Amino acid sequence: MNGRDVESVVRYEKRGRVAWITLDRPAVLNAMNLRMHEQLAEVWDDFEQDDDIWVGVLTGAGERSFSVGQDLKELAERNRHGIRPSTFGSRGAPGWPRLTERFSMAKPLLARVNGYALGGGFELALACDIVVAAEHAVFALPEVRRGLVAGAGGVFRLSSQLPFKAALGYLLTGREISAQRGYELGLVSEVAPAGELDACVDRWVADLVAAAPLAVRATKEAAMRSASLPVEQAFATRYRWEEQRMHSEDALEGPRAFAEKREPRWQGR
Repeated sequence: MNGRDVESVVRYEKRGRVAWITLDRPAVLNAMNLRMHEQLAEVWDDFEQDDDIWVGVLTGAGERSFSVGQDLKELAERNRHGIRPSTFGSRGAPGWPRLTERFSMAKPLLARVNGYALGGGFELALACDIVVAAEHAVFALPEVRRGLVAGAGGVFRLSSQLPFKAALGYLLTGREISAQRGYELGLVSEVAPAGELDACVDRWVADLVAAAPLAVRATKEAAMRSASLPVEQAFATRYRWEEQRMHSEDALEGPRAFAEKREPRWQGR
């Protein structure tokens, strides 16, 4: 295993082609303080730039929580010192651009959700491509109950990833979404029974690593950028990662490996 610790509130480990990012404040259910945001920014920079890493897994330490979102005790203290409430986005704040605003990130990210994913924690999961949740996981955006809004993209992503009326119901009330209900609504990719979460995550990771990395990035980019486009315009749009895939050795290796009846050897460059 190749890895390093990012001080004390984020763990960042590299195992083969996979980066494991762990929010590491279990005593406070992995609530995100400014230090965590600062450290996460360093992690995401490295994750995006390391050509040897193809897939990322984001999770929370402990058995109770992925993350309960913003550290409200820290926020209250900052407000007492004159820091005014913020609005959508994190420009100018520690850790910018945060994961929720890294719109061009092409590598696939999987959220491993074990327990609570609330507020900003849920927003992190919404920004991931695949969500694997333990059966006891709970999702919610309770910001309205605290006089806040889901400013890290929760308002926008939930309303685009769910049927609109269903999304509004959860956004306007802060009601919880169970893992099973999240699966039924399409928010969760798979629900894992008790004790089987890691095995379930490992299967998804294995499938992601087995796929050609440039093809995965090209597919993700095209899907994300074309989501609001008419199909005719989507076909006519040029995609950065598709340009790279099309002219890569991997585009030749896949058919060649099939013809030679062997597993492909992806280069990812």
